[in-house]
Amino acid sequence: MKVIEHFARAERPYFSFELLPPLKGHNIDSIYHTIDNLIEFNPLNINITYHQEETVYKKLSGGLLKRQTIRKRPGTVAISAAIKYKYPDVHVVPHIICGGFTKDATEYALIDLHFLGIKDLLVLRGDPLKGDKYFHAEEDGHAYASDLVKQIMNMNHGRYLDEHLENKTTTDFSIGVAGYPEKHVEAPNMENDLQYLKAKVDAGADYIVTQMFFDNQKYFEFVKKCRANGIQVPIIPGLKPITTRKDLAHLPKVFNIDIPDTLVKEINRCKDDKEAFQVGIEWSIEQSKELAKFGVPAIHYFTIGISDNIKAIAKEIF
Repeated sequence: MKVIEHFARAERPYFSFELLPPLKGHNIDSIYHTIDNLIEFNPLNINITYHQEETVYKKLSGGLLKRQTIRKRPGTVAISAAIKYKYPDVHVVPHIICGGFTKDATEYALIDLHFLGIKDLLVLRGDPLKGDKYFHAEEDGHAYASDLVKQIMNMNHGRYLDEHLENKTTTDFSIGVAGYPEKHVEAPNMENDLQYLKAKVDAGADYIVTQMFFDNQKYFEFVKKCRANGIQVPIIPGLKPITTRKDLAHLPKVFNIDIPDTLVKEINRCKDDKEAFQVGIEWSIEQSKELAKFGVPAIHYFTIGISDNIKAIAKEIF
């Protein structure tokens, strides 16, 4: 079965979460620790993020600069394989992004995942490179997630980039895409953003996972607008608990989201980050309870390398 098939028969929300790959030079034990901390709540799926390569400039003797491309975190294929091997009952959902990939490189990554028996993907455009204001696609790469979805769907129908291949095997990928209840930072307005979202669904996406939000009304309104625009696939809410007082300034800036005034006041009353951490847990528990009552098929949590708060939330919800 694929994730989308579970959504169709959900009687109560499934639990899922997202992991960051370890930094280059680290081992996979941190990933296993996070999963082991949450496995008792029977997660339906574990998503593995991907970040494209970065360009840095190293100073040489004489004051010259050398341009160097680095990848701070390993790719998702090996990590997905390791998790699938160690936790066979959990769906592994690697992120596939446009940024940093040509169409050929994307095809080879998809072939590797197909060989591994991984059938669930979350397809994203990806962020601009660090230091860049705008996203730039690779030469012969995809500029939009909808085009990446189309390439995957072509492979699902046995259409590869090399049209002359013989005895081609069809893949069987299910595709999730991102949605933004408070609109994508680059979209001029919500209606325009919904048009791009519908293009991804029309191209073949099976479901949507939202960006984080702290006001459930934003999610409810988003779902209503999606349905009014002909987007009928499941829309999975994505949540991230507040963990530090600095999140009040950091999260809105990075993710283009609003934080409700009630939550802001609660965090501002905290004497330290330990108290803020607890407030974040309690707020997410209440969010999760309301979303479960609304009838969502799953609730997805962004761990960002921290799992104790997600565990505390899951104890109350799942």
